[in-house]
Amino acid sequence: MILYPAVDIRDGRAVRLTHGRFEDETVYHDDPLEAARSWVDAGARYLHVVDLDGARAGEPRSLEHLRRIVEGTGVPVQYGGGLRTVEDVRAALAAGAERVIVGTAALRDVDFLDDIVAAYGARVVVSVDVRGGRIATSGWTQVTDMPASEAFTRLRGRGVHSFIYTDADRDGALAGPDLDAVRDVAATVRGRFAYAGGIGDLEHLRALRRLRQVNLAGVVVGKALYEGRFTVADGQAALDGAG
Repeated sequence: MILYPAVDIRDGRAVRLTHGRFEDETVYHDDPLEAARSWVDAGARYLHVVDLDGARAGEPRSLEHLRRIVEGTGVPVQYGGGLRTVEDVRAALAAGAERVIVGTAALRDVDFLDDIVAAYGARVVVSVDVRGGRIATSGWTQVTDMPASEAFTRLRGRGVHSFIYTDADRDGALAGPDLDAVRDVAATVRGRFAYAGGIGDLEHLRALRRLRQVNLAGVVVGKALYEGRFTVADGQAALDGAG
């Protein structure tokens, strides 16, 4: 499994939200590139960059920050937030993203989803974001009636094989993952997925590793790293079974 340090961008700064609430924000760096470099200097092999402004606006707002991060760190970056047209996806890839993250709002526009999957294949990742077991969209501000299992099934039917499963209720709370929910997702996903939401210490990472789910390919961590609860190197070691 790969540890993905998160760089969430809002108003040009690196921030973290709690439970996905925009009104509950902590600023950690005035420049997202500074945050990204700190993770790479600490041993990160990949970065997870989210444009929070773009997620709310429905169009990317941080492509220049993405470009600076890619050029300034030299590691692969997966990038999401407001990518809802083929042109926006193409622009994110042109700015240097290794992979693009689109939300489950893509289910409402299957032509868009089909087009980007046909064009970019494995470079497309769909983020399945959940509140109370139901799909959350529009930067987690709207909750639908669709259960996560149905979303995974629909997406698989349209050729998606890479996912991020985000427990928005736990995001930023540092209380750990719902292991039963992660196990259920692993049983549903046909492909590979990363988990995000609530990682607060090394034991949470070890617990995910002990699930021994072969399709659980990574874990996104933000607040715990920013607050120094563990280092990137120690986190990766925990996922590797070496720490």
